[in-house]
Amino acid sequence: MTQKRNAALTQHAVRAERAARLYRLLQFIGRRPQTRKALTRYLRHDVRSFYRDLDLLRTCGIDLPLRGGRYCLSETITAAIARLPFPDPVLTLGEARELAKGRNLAQRKLKQQITWIIKASLRKSR
Repeated sequence: MTQKRNAALTQHAVRAERAARLYRLLQFIGRRPQTRKALTRYLRHDVRSFYRDLDLLRTCGIDLPLRGGRYCLSETITAAIARLPFPDPVLTLGEARELAKGRNLAQRKLKQQITWIIKASLRKSR
């Protein structure tokens, strides 16, 4: 993930309710292309909320083109869901450090975040 996209996701942190709505939206579109009206009715949200969610999904790299008046996925549902933002799990620093042990991409990203937090706190205390 690029730094630009990472920064955009950080700016648009989601609560658990929104994460669930985005997941439902992708599941619904993943079944078959849907109209905006069908999506807003299914999600029980207004058009403005729908466009905010659409914008966030696109910021996450999930392409939802409009074809013939219907939104569709341009990739598999599994690939799209893997890019969804995840709500803050409210971890302690100790829990985050425990999860960061290892070498896979998620663990490296968590390690980088922990390192940034520690270095930022050192800069502020000087």
